[in-house]
Amino acid sequence: MTKSSHTPLLDTVNNPEDLRKLPESALGQLADELRRETISAVSATGGHLGAGLGVVELTVAVHYVFDTPRDRLIWDVGHQAYPHKILTGRRDRIRTLRQGGGLSGFTRRAESEYDPFGAAHASTSISAGLGMAVARDLSQNDNAVICVIGDGAMSAGMAYEAMNNAGAMKSRLIVILNDNDMSIAPPVGAMSAYLARLVSGRAYRRLRNFAKSVAAWFPRFVREKARMTEEFARSFWTGGTLFEELGFYYVGPIDGHNLDHLLPVLKNVRDMRNGPILVHVVTKKGKGYGPAEESLDKYHGVTKFDVVTGKQAKSGTNAPSYTKVFADSLVREATKDDRIVAITAAMPAGTGLDHFGQAFPERTFDVGIAEQHAVTFAAGLAAEGYKPFTAIYSTFLQRAYDQIVHDVAIQGLPVRFAIDRAGFVGADGPTHAGSFDTTFLACLPGFIVMAAADEAELVHMVATAAAIDDRPSAFRYPRGEGVGVELPETGVPLEIGRGRILREGGKVALLSFGARLHECLKAAEDLDGYGLPATVADARFAKPLDTDLIDRLVRTHEVLVTIEEGASGGFGAQVLHHLSSEGGLDRGFKLRCLTLPDRFVEQNKPDAMYREAGLDAAGIVATVFKALGRTETEVAASSRLA
Repeated sequence: MTKSSHTPLLDTVNNPEDLRKLPESALGQLADELRRETISAVSATGGHLGAGLGVVELTVAVHYVFDTPRDRLIWDVGHQAYPHKILTGRRDRIRTLRQGGGLSGFTRRAESEYDPFGAAHASTSISAGLGMAVARDLSQNDNAVICVIGDGAMSAGMAYEAMNNAGAMKSRLIVILNDNDMSIAPPVGAMSAYLARLVSGRAYRRLRNFAKSVAAWFPRFVREKARMTEEFARSFWTGGTLFEELGFYYVGPIDGHNLDHLLPVLKNVRDMRNGPILVHVVTKKGKGYGPAEESLDKYHGVTKFDVVTGKQAKSGTNAPSYTKVFADSLVREATKDDRIVAITAAMPAGTGLDHFGQAFPERTFDVGIAEQHAVTFAAGLAAEGYKPFTAIYSTFLQRAYDQIVHDVAIQGLPVRFAIDRAGFVGADGPTHAGSFDTTFLACLPGFIVMAAADEAELVHMVATAAAIDDRPSAFRYPRGEGVGVELPETGVPLEIGRGRILREGGKVALLSFGARLHECLKAAEDLDGYGLPATVADARFAKPLDTDLIDRLVRTHEVLVTIEEGASGGFGAQVLHHLSSEGGLDRGFKLRCLTLPDRFVEQNKPDAMYREAGLDAAGIVATVFKALGRTETEVAASSRLA
């Protein structure tokens, strides 16, 4: 029985199998309800809104046409997967999105069989999909593999490497290019939809194959001319020449919000059995929600917001964010030095370089989602005497490690890496945590590696990096607001490899690298209450180490605890290596290294994540007591007796 237009269809759809029972005429209503549910959910949790709203109809159409989860559906990045999660049995938990113990903000294999591949970094879908397609063929199965990738993710070389491989292998693979920004398509309308349906249809493909079989009887040069003529004629009307050259059969562009256009084309490509296919779908980011359509940047990722007004909630203190402090400091340095240039990999607002771009548009370069290229591009600028600041999130810098080693470090080029989102990042979880940069940079010969303890220190580290002109350098800083310290009017270059002592104590020394310094100061106050006055020092540098400071702390304290917002193998390991090399471990003192735990920590509020990791004041105090081999009660009692 057909549902009335007033019946909430979404309440009847618990999974794609339920969806496929609906008549096609009901899918428009379902898409409208799915869009409203997505807006409502994200208004309560925050998250990535615009991308999901842009693929509502596409999500409905793909799950309707294909037999998911048997047919593998891979969402590149995963920003756009919220509607997919609602349709795949997770609607009852959608308001736990990005919360502690809740749904991930990205696709995740452990979460659902409908997420065959986890993703949170861009441009991985085609490579993963090709691997699944080859595995299918080796297993003699016949399921489809569908990769949905945005036009932004197509700016990364990895996507083209995968397409080149897929085209050469002639594997049966469907790639849906979700074009919501590039405007690379000719006008999308009835004629475009008709042509897309025509060239993806069985009749056209039969005629094409018949023509190929006839042409096989002709000389090679005639066959090649015929092939080029057919491809040229098709690409003239529909576009896609580049994809055809990579070995993909191109279909499109089609309106990604028109189900009457989407459904027949998807059915046609589902039934194709030869070679890889690219379906070019044009969508609008933020579709169906006015504030998101009008302000794409602000509604790419949002905090909780009021659905009616679109106003996003503000939280925290009035302290500026570390990102803003970095950007303002870099603008000041660039005002004094016209050799300073800034590079971002598709994150101008996220890294603060949009502000730099307003001040110095000719010295600002957004290279797209192409971190490898960004690093070597910066190396080229440095080789010619410029001072490139490459601002990349810690998690994304991982993608360019070979370029950091080969193109920057080995040549000793003074590229400056501004590493945003160091440490835990909260709701984005383990895929976006800045865990490993200290470890993988501090092992490189000649590299200078710094970490800002607070926003004032960050100002000085920007100035320090600007002054370093003979080797590569990096400075890391966390996400979010600073601690509210007074900012200097201008940055002063730090002495390379020198830390500082903020508080003198007795038995215990706390040596911080990074933004846990203020938790160390709190821990020192707590230890004071137990009669254990503690020295608190800020290392500032993981490389080169302030070995004089470390040796002094070892000589004058019974316990040394290093604290950092990074994985094991980082700052603490550098300290341990120095002490073991110099015989410092033979002096009878106790050394403990506090790092991020040796596992991937699930999303939560950052404070809760650091508490779980033992990197808050209470965790630091507990580590001191454990090192001393005494309980809090015993320490308190001995303090009273003293």
